[in-house]
Amino acid sequence: MNKILPYIIITRPLNVFVGAMTILISSSISKYNGPINVIILSVLVVVFYTMGANILNDYFDYKIDKINRPDRAISSGLIERKYALIFAIISFFIGTLIAVQLNINSQLVSICISLPLIIGYNAKLKNYPLIGNIVVALILSLSFIYAGFIFENIRPLILPALLCFGLTLIREIVKDMADFIGDNAVGAKTFPIVFGENKTIVLITGLSILLGIGSFIPFLTGYYNIIYGISLIMSVEIPLAVVVISLLNKPNIETAKRSAKILKFCTVGGLFSIYIGTI
Repeated sequence: MNKILPYIIITRPLNVFVGAMTILISSSISKYNGPINVIILSVLVVVFYTMGANILNDYFDYKIDKINRPDRAISSGLIERKYALIFAIISFFIGTLIAVQLNINSQLVSICISLPLIIGYNAKLKNYPLIGNIVVALILSLSFIYAGFIFENIRPLILPALLCFGLTLIREIVKDMADFIGDNAVGAKTFPIVFGENKTIVLITGLSILLGIGSFIPFLTGYYNIIYGISLIMSVEIPLAVVVISLLNKPNIETAKRSAKILKFCTVGGLFSIYIGTI
């Protein structure tokens, strides 16, 4: 069991669970009433791709993790890098085998767009300021577009995709602040390293204001119900404000780490808000 546990932890089960829930909730939002096996297969694709992405991230980031996250499976020596890479390849292979059983549009999104972006981000793109952040946000938001194609009703999933993109982009920039020491040590060119702390906080603040206003518009226009508005305020708007105020008052690595954790749950809260807003 002690040998198996690191292989479970490296997949980041919480991220995998959130990915699976994204597809399940998307099926409800899109009012899907087709065969249950389509939902199961679509969930499994996201599960295996998310596993592969998380493992690949640890594979490429092992030097950074030795500084920022020495407790992770590879950086702590619990899993050899070569075995982690094999595990990632197997995960992507299984996910792709399942993906080809779904409709052609979903295959284009998962196999032809998401998978190359996942590999490209981890191998190279993460080292470019903002580009890497945008790519991660795009990958996660594509889960909704992918679900929309599978369930043949993409329109109600466009807003969730945009909300996911915005929240993820902000969180990734905050994470770059939290990972400054390790990233700088290996020569990464993240936004905080290239442009400095002050400009990074200005960017986070601006994006948070835009997202806060933009995500509330569907409620003001009546697209989503009042439950969405209340839930959004509690799970997204207030936490975003807390993050911005915290970074403005104490712009340091510890604040950025706490803020990244808050924003992770904001994504879940935003998804839940949209779900209950469509009931």
